[in-house]
Amino acid sequence: MNVKIRKSDSNDFNFLVKLEEASFPAYQRSTKQGIKHGIQSEFQEILILENKDKNKVQFGALVLFKYSKSLRIYSIGILPEFQNMGYGDYLLKHAFEYADRQHFEKILIEVSAKNTKLIDWYKNRGFNSLETIVDYYGEGEDAVKMEFKTNVASCSTKTTNIIVINQPHKWTFLDINAKIISVKEYISNPIYQTNTDFRIFNLCSSYKYQSYGYYISLLASARGQRIIPSTITIRDFRIVNVIHSIAYDIEEYTNKSLHKEKGNSFSLNVYFGQTNTKGYNTLAGKLHQLFEAPLFKVDFIKHDEKWIIKKVQVLTLNKVAEQDLNYVYEFAKKYFNKKRFNSTKLVNYKYDIAILINPKEENSPSCPKALQKFKSAANRKGLYLEFITKQDIDKINEFDALFIRETTSVNDHTYEFSRTAYAEGLVVIDDPWSILRCSNKIYQNEIFKKHKLLTPETEIFTKNLFDPKVLNQMNFPLVLKQPDSAFSLGVIKVEDKAEALVEINKLFKISDMVVCQEFLYSDFDWRIGIIDNTPLFACKYYMYKDHWQIYNWKGEEDDKSGNSETVTIESVPEIVVQTALKAAALIGDGLYGVDLKMIDGKVYVVEVNDNPNIDDGIEDFVLKDQLYDTIIDSIYQRIEIAKNIQKIDFRRK
Repeated sequence: MNVKIRKSDSNDFNFLVKLEEASFPAYQRSTKQGIKHGIQSEFQEILILENKDKNKVQFGALVLFKYSKSLRIYSIGILPEFQNMGYGDYLLKHAFEYADRQHFEKILIEVSAKNTKLIDWYKNRGFNSLETIVDYYGEGEDAVKMEFKTNVASCSTKTTNIIVINQPHKWTFLDINAKIISVKEYISNPIYQTNTDFRIFNLCSSYKYQSYGYYISLLASARGQRIIPSTITIRDFRIVNVIHSIAYDIEEYTNKSLHKEKGNSFSLNVYFGQTNTKGYNTLAGKLHQLFEAPLFKVDFIKHDEKWIIKKVQVLTLNKVAEQDLNYVYEFAKKYFNKKRFNSTKLVNYKYDIAILINPKEENSPSCPKALQKFKSAANRKGLYLEFITKQDIDKINEFDALFIRETTSVNDHTYEFSRTAYAEGLVVIDDPWSILRCSNKIYQNEIFKKHKLLTPETEIFTKNLFDPKVLNQMNFPLVLKQPDSAFSLGVIKVEDKAEALVEINKLFKISDMVVCQEFLYSDFDWRIGIIDNTPLFACKYYMYKDHWQIYNWKGEEDDKSGNSETVTIESVPEIVVQTALKAAALIGDGLYGVDLKMIDGKVYVVEVNDNPNIDDGIEDFVLKDQLYDTIIDSIYQRIEIAKNIQKIDFRRK
């Protein structure tokens, strides 16, 4: 069929009036006012059926009403001259797919009790009669209410995984949580052209340039869908230097895994992140994280007593050895059926958010109560939220967003999570560049200085170039810092040159560069919380009693931090807020905590922190639940924008 379905707009009004008059008896027609309302309504979905020719002739429409758990077909209308040509089935199929995609449990429709032919038509397509509604259309005009139960109601699963294959009949593995479709179906069916929620697995018989397999990955990328493998992955596999660069991070583990291999070459087939070669499943999983493709083969060679990757080849089903096909099925079943959305019973969550936490972390960015408030805020927004830990990195691609609530570091799994999630196309807070920029005080000093923001007077000492004489010109006390210090750890106050040299030498054993700043005392530091370049909360963090820092890690008391006071943004000096906004904007548009000191009317930026503390009863003292709602709203909007769903309302001036 050379036709397409699109959402209606105000230009379709006259056609819809004509369609009502031509397709339905007077007692069943919608009024002109009702049609106008339907086009603008969020509750209704009016879809137009038209041909793909240049003249775009409109000849049918599907009107849907959206309830919380059910989708109601209000009408299917086809102009008389186009009836009995299969277009009714085409629109009904679209309604089925729409219900499946939006996770409605059932589809409802009312049909005139006199129209037995239409009642039978719906019955033949899976509808059951529920009841007769007397005088539904008017006196003497009864209706039969009919129902179709969707897959959501029968098995409570959500089909977001789509396997595209040249010949679907060759995929004989049935009990896998994925829909198997042909190349033609993916290219031409409107349902796959506009929906960004699908995760597409390209198992075409070839990925060569301009082949079907190549175009499937290209189209999926253009449609805003997650695609495995991507066109970038397909191309990267052909460039040896890129492969070596990507594999560098697991080079040590690779050599550890292969050290028992006696030959000079070794091959490993990876099927959906696993392998049938005994003892190499962990390596297969790590390779799958780097080279994301459903099926691929890695050839290793030994060079100078080190194992390196010679070649990575993306496999297609026709290139998998026949004796391995059962393994492909077994691994595919585990890969798809382990996904978290299988366990979400009858709940229509629009998007899925993961919060990365460390339950054993003593000084985590959010306490357990605050974490639960984030979850409640997400649920209020209609979002699913799941807490994950460092062991769950293989689950990243199940989610639409990652929110890190564990202390971040460039050198641990938090950055790996952030980078992996970002590469997967997820919305990420804290994003990788924010972690990199916020974790390094040298970077911040340079960028603040460039943009003329006041900071404590700062010098950077370099290990092999450091001259102790430079300390002679400095005013003590001084503050020495590791470039990546956090929570006041790795920050030392020194009173004289001798003490400074001892501590500098200690720090040089950890880092090749050391930050040295003038000591500026204040009773408290301002902390301005910012998200989307907008002030979120304001706190005064007071110095720990009889100590020069907010935190005193050497103190004997259990509570190592000073007092805090949360105030309204409006009560903060304007110069503090504006300086914080300018500093945060130099880092990005994520969630930040900007630390500042105000001394003699001047505002100094101490640092911008990613992953700022948000604890129950402290940072949320003023805004209460609104603080959590604002952050979740930001994540929600970012997902919408990333999926190109957010619409611009042109009626607003």
